[in-house]
Amino acid sequence: MENQVVSGSGLSRARLGRMKNVLGRYVEHGDVTGLVALVARHGEVHADGIGTVTPDGAPAGPDTIFRISSMTKPVAAVAAMILAEECAIRLDDPVDELMPELAGRRVLRHLHGPLDDTVPAARPILVSDLLTFTMGLGAIMVPPGTVAIDDALADPALGQGPPRPDAAAAPDEWLALLGRLPLACQPGSTWLYSLSADVLGVLISRAAGQPLEAFLRERLFGPLGMTDTGFSVPPRDIGRLATSRRLDPETGKPAVYDEAAGGQWSRPPAFPSAAGGLVSTMNDYFAFAQMLRERGRYGGGRILSRPSVELMTTDRLTAGQKAAGGLVPAFFDDHGWGFCQSVVTRRTGAKSAGTYGWDGGLGTVWHNDPAEDMTMILLTQQMWSSPVAPPVCEDFWTLAYQAIDD
Repeated sequence: MENQVVSGSGLSRARLGRMKNVLGRYVEHGDVTGLVALVARHGEVHADGIGTVTPDGAPAGPDTIFRISSMTKPVAAVAAMILAEECAIRLDDPVDELMPELAGRRVLRHLHGPLDDTVPAARPILVSDLLTFTMGLGAIMVPPGTVAIDDALADPALGQGPPRPDAAAAPDEWLALLGRLPLACQPGSTWLYSLSADVLGVLISRAAGQPLEAFLRERLFGPLGMTDTGFSVPPRDIGRLATSRRLDPETGKPAVYDEAAGGQWSRPPAFPSAAGGLVSTMNDYFAFAQMLRERGRYGGGRILSRPSVELMTTDRLTAGQKAAGGLVPAFFDDHGWGFCQSVVTRRTGAKSAGTYGWDGGLGTVWHNDPAEDMTMILLTQQMWSSPVAPPVCEDFWTLAYQAIDD
């Protein structure tokens, strides 16, 4: 009786209860104020909302709106693949025609050198470079003042670092600013996080001939019923937006990063960030994840072809492109990178090889495991203090897999 299986899913009811209890302790201890956790397998969904997400005590639930930060990236990849399937863009084409600001690139002679010590790029930046994060520019992951190009990317108008919709310039101005900088390394040579996704967002908009959010709403959010997903929250729904928190670096205690009413997501941003700007709900993001798990199908229709989904969700990097390392030590020992998302390449923990997805540094995680036919989503609004996943996320993955009982 203890391991009674939920009908059809192969998940143990008792072990799912363990998940709720363990995650609940994170709320009780104040590590997060509230969270929503979902595990879906073989067409059955188990979800729990625990705790509260606003100062007035609104409970966490499936329609709570969360800032999903870098979970925006896979959404942008799907949008790009929609355009690729329509031949509005080609993955192996240079970006120059749509983005003349990035034509004729110069590349730093030495990564640690001055910005004016450059050589010509060996080849143009390709559309596929944006999807695989190999355009030659991104976070170097060093302390400020160490590398000149990394310091240049810290310009608030370029909007890198933790998402801040109020800071970045509008798309055309943003790309013009970026175009004045050299690349850190040759196009196609090295994986660097995560500037490529923001460049991809501008490319999508120009290829589609409409603002990025309008294209996403028309071609992706509408067909998937993702009515609460966008780059800002309208006034009528602001009461459902969770308060975003972070650890104060001086006190080590939780502090508000972004409030709901009057906060940075309460109005449309000048720059809709494809790297980290979206808000969404558990219900909405599950629809997106389910579409990918069904290899492009959703609700009797089709968003992408099966081959496109397979292309997106398999490792696209060479050993040389991984040589500079990932966001955390040894990341590429058992992970690769598809289009704007990670892919597990060998099983060293709970996740099966072939598991894909990505996390959001403002407190959210998502992965699909095709081998187990399983989707896992955890939404909080406690900002990560480093690229290493916090214990609540690590425990969530363990708890999801320990519930399998078939």
